[in-house]
Amino acid sequence: MLIDAFDRGARLAPDAPCLQMQDGSLTLTYRETDALAHRIAGALDAAGVGTQARVGVLSPNAPHAFCCILGALRLNAVWVPLNTRAMPKDLVAMLTLTGCDALFYDPSLLDLATDVLDGLPAAPRVVVATRAGGRDGDPVLGDWMAADGVRVPEPADAPDSLALLFGTGGTTGRSKAVRMRHRMMETMNLAFAAHLPEDEPPVMLMAAPMTHAAGPICFPVFAQGGTVIVHDGVVPAAVLASIERHRVTRLFLPPTAIYALLADPGVRDHDYSSLRYFIYAAAPMAVDKLREAMDVFGPVMTQTFGQAEAPMIATVMTPRDHAEAVADDGKAARLFSAGRPSLVAKVAILDPEGNVLGPGEEGEICVRGALVMDGYHEDPEQTASTRRPGGWHGTSDVGRMDQDGFVYIIDRLRDMIITGGFNVWPSEIEQTIHTVDGVKDCAVIGLPDERWGEAVTAVVELREGASVDAAAVIAACRERLGVVKTPKAVIFRELPRSPVGKVLKRTLREEYWPAAGGRSV
Repeated sequence: MLIDAFDRGARLAPDAPCLQMQDGSLTLTYRETDALAHRIAGALDAAGVGTQARVGVLSPNAPHAFCCILGALRLNAVWVPLNTRAMPKDLVAMLTLTGCDALFYDPSLLDLATDVLDGLPAAPRVVVATRAGGRDGDPVLGDWMAADGVRVPEPADAPDSLALLFGTGGTTGRSKAVRMRHRMMETMNLAFAAHLPEDEPPVMLMAAPMTHAAGPICFPVFAQGGTVIVHDGVVPAAVLASIERHRVTRLFLPPTAIYALLADPGVRDHDYSSLRYFIYAAAPMAVDKLREAMDVFGPVMTQTFGQAEAPMIATVMTPRDHAEAVADDGKAARLFSAGRPSLVAKVAILDPEGNVLGPGEEGEICVRGALVMDGYHEDPEQTASTRRPGGWHGTSDVGRMDQDGFVYIIDRLRDMIITGGFNVWPSEIEQTIHTVDGVKDCAVIGLPDERWGEAVTAVVELREGASVDAAAVIAACRERLGVVKTPKAVIFRELPRSPVGKVLKRTLREEYWPAAGGRSV
């Protein structure tokens, strides 16, 4: 059971810090966190919210919000993460799909919470504000919890019951809810323990949203009696200072956030010697930026590849793998890879007929094993769309595997551009554009063109105050990639994003392609 990971840490180090705000304003020990989780569980149970009930948590990263998650898991209720950047209608859809029985919300999100609750066809049985300032009539967590000292019984062992209903990023349309069972999450925990060992209890910096990957990967830290340093968002200067101040040993950020750290004027002013693992995932890193990160932070860069359907660590590129790729020119290409299959996942490259392809051949990256979901909640059609012959789960990512087992992600299947008869993958172009000073993020799509069929087009979002012209972007691509892959046009604008921060290429294509008969996926 997922709560067992926390309980192990509480037994190992009851008086060690468990959850700590980065500014030192609040620290909860394991003993204190455990007591709060039991009190929350006791109040939920008294309200009729028990085993396998759905409990939504709508909050920025905050210790008391995480206590609500632990309280739900204490009863073997199901955690439904709710992204704070989502539109109200999308949260209404998720809570309706999952059948929300209880909702905890932070009053900093009062307007969003109000819109969501007003939009639900039926109010949840329990609605609680995590601190003062909520809606009129909603109890405040501190007053609502069961009495101090309350302990709820340990839930029955049920590894095949649900731990989370986890919304996907929605880059292909409406969000789906992945059924994450306890056995699946325990498998993920074991993989992190095996591939990211530490001699002492880890200290993890959580700045990415706890409603996405950063939340679940706290549990391997809890299992070792480690500490989670809580940041409400990625503020580069604060994150960099926090690594030094708290002697952080691991953190996870997506590449775009790492680029923001590297662009901070004070990035080389801090001591990062405590770091063991700087985990990056969610997208490939531009190799120039990856080398810069290794120079700044040390030999600690660690890539994992996964998705909600096979959470977080289907493959892993260890610090040692990175170091060998830098030291040996014959292995330098591995910096473009996502590493090798983890101990808990089998990974293969399949062709459209489901045949396993050999080294170097391009096809769909597929995964199988205990890490893989058994389906989307109440969505058999979408579940079936991920199934491949032989029990494989199709990730919809195109890639290849070399003879040493390193997996190279080329791009998403649906994002391929056909221009002048050539197949062009956007990710390679995007990584090149990221090396241009002043670029915050970018997306490369194909736009209709009479001559080329699809013209390679870069949509670029700049950092605040930056000045970059199209010629600089085009020149960088032409120098590194050649004429075919060089954008024919560059558009500067803010990029549309999903609730978890992923760029929505689908939205861009819908906007720029002709409404009648145009490509929209």
